[in-house]
Amino acid sequence: MKNNVVGWFEIPVADMDRAIKFYETVFEFKIDRNQLGSLDMGWFPWEENGLGSGGSLVYHPDHYNPSKDGTLVYFTAQSGDLQNELSRVVPAGGKVLAEKRLIAEGYGYLALVLDTEGNRIALHSRE
Repeated sequence: MKNNVVGWFEIPVADMDRAIKFYETVFEFKIDRNQLGSLDMGWFPWEENGLGSGGSLVYHPDHYNPSKDGTLVYFTAQSGDLQNELSRVVPAGGKVLAEKRLIAEGYGYLALVLDTEGNRIALHSRE
């Protein structure tokens, strides 16, 4: 296999301004907002030749509904230690569902959070 299986992901939102503020605060990066027809999208930064997948926040009430029960997207903690990003979740309006914990030796750590839109996401780091 030449590439990773996932090529793009979309996270539904109910309020794009609120969602952008949450993700920019927790991850300390800029989200690029774009209107594509009836879709209001907030693109996460990505590197064309980097590891992982690009993705977006998406607002379209007829087709996208936030949920804590759907697919779980793991965000790589760019700080190197997900505890840094996790410490910004509650002040940004989210909830911590599961504190930082070891997945298994050699796989790193994860934490589960609920964003301001009601989506469950995971944070991941090796440290």
